[in-house]
Amino acid sequence: MLRHAAFLMSVLVLALTLAACSSGPRKRIFPPTASIQELHVTAEGQWRVQLRIQSFSNVPHTVSALSARLRVGGVEAATLQLAPDLTIGPQNAEVEELLLTPSADAAARVSAALDAGRSITYALNGTLTSTAPDKRRDDFTFEGQLWPQPGLPGVLR
Repeated sequence: MLRHAAFLMSVLVLALTLAACSSGPRKRIFPPTASIQELHVTAEGQWRVQLRIQSFSNVPHTVSALSARLRVGGVEAATLQLAPDLTIGPQNAEVEELLLTPSADAAARVSAALDAGRSITYALNGTLTSTAPDKRRDDFTFEGQLWPQPGLPGVLR
């Protein structure tokens, strides 16, 4: 009887060990998003934008394209087009930089915010296209604020 119980116990331990090894961590894939990390107004009046593309998935995520409308201070500023073919690590972010020419209204609002030392709201609304871990196109919207940076003329973060 004792030998039979020991045999059953070893079979049970082996079965549990195999079951624990078979599944591994679950893939959790969530839509990526984008936000502005920094906006720098150049001497020529263009904006150098550092765009933060973030993945919330627990597997690497490859973003192949981004298209978004940028609104600053409630007015249309520009359209962002980017084809980074960028692989982002699990639950991580990467920054891409682009140079754009803003609308006159948006440029005036950013200039006024910088002169007054106050924040300004912005919104990104668009799509991110991914090629890995699966092919997909996700809509995203991000709303935030940018603040002037002391000691860095023309820089909002």
